[in-house]
Amino acid sequence: MPTSHPALQELPLATRLKTLWANVDAGQLDWQVGQNQQNQWIGEYSEIWSDAMRLPGEDDLKHSLCLELSKLVNCPDLAEVERRCKKAMLDMKTDWEKTVTDGDDASVVEYYDKSEHYAYELMWWHTLEEDPSPLAYVAALHLALQNGAKDSLDFGAGVASGSVLFSRHGISVTLADISSTLLDFSKRRLENRGIQAKYIDLKEQALPEDAYDFITAMDVMEHIAEPEKTVEVLAKTLRPGGILFGRFASEIDPNRPSHIAKDFEPTFKLLKDLGFEEVWRDDWLWGHQAFQKPR
Repeated sequence: MPTSHPALQELPLATRLKTLWANVDAGQLDWQVGQNQQNQWIGEYSEIWSDAMRLPGEDDLKHSLCLELSKLVNCPDLAEVERRCKKAMLDMKTDWEKTVTDGDDASVVEYYDKSEHYAYELMWWHTLEEDPSPLAYVAALHLALQNGAKDSLDFGAGVASGSVLFSRHGISVTLADISSTLLDFSKRRLENRGIQAKYIDLKEQALPEDAYDFITAMDVMEHIAEPEKTVEVLAKTLRPGGILFGRFASEIDPNRPSHIAKDFEPTFKLLKDLGFEEVWRDDWLWGHQAFQKPR
């Protein structure tokens, strides 16, 4: 059932933070007061996230996600599940180095399609134990609700946490991914939760045109060598006035060789040429942007 939270009736978090810290810089607010307010607002986003992610009867986010993962991978030993989660990033790096050949798109597809470690890495990340950056999904939900979105596409859907969140708040969800392994995981996860969704395996199906009000591309563009080509496809699947929400940036990370995008300027130029307007930017926390398709 759709739920609401007072924080979702306010301006999105990064927008409020921009004003908050401008007041601090102007000497109108004490720095510690500003920090306390920021922590409170992030806590509200954490409540929204945790409320959607926890299983019924569970009150601890980490325990709930590890329990859910243990059932999906058929490993009842929660300590072993957590161990796999904590070493998943290293396992993914090893798989990349064994599987991927520079310039060979087919080897990249094979890596994503078959990796068994992504589910552990993503589910652990979504516990918020490492950092609060998954809360960018809540920022996306915030914008989607305030723009009246009804139909959403999670492009590069991973383990479906974004879809769990959006569905919880009454928005229909479609998941698209190049990984059949992750799509199967996501389907079982959502079905266990009683969530109806559509699934698109990008190796076999094209995205429908003019189909969605809101598209999330969360921490996916840096994994694509030429993200502008992907954005051109996503632009067609958005309805007029629809919004593309994502992070269009990439940092060199020796632990994540799958971050292969080097330059997003062609992507921004394409969006401008297609008439998209940047309608929101997170300058304070996680660096996401929202672009609206012309009506």
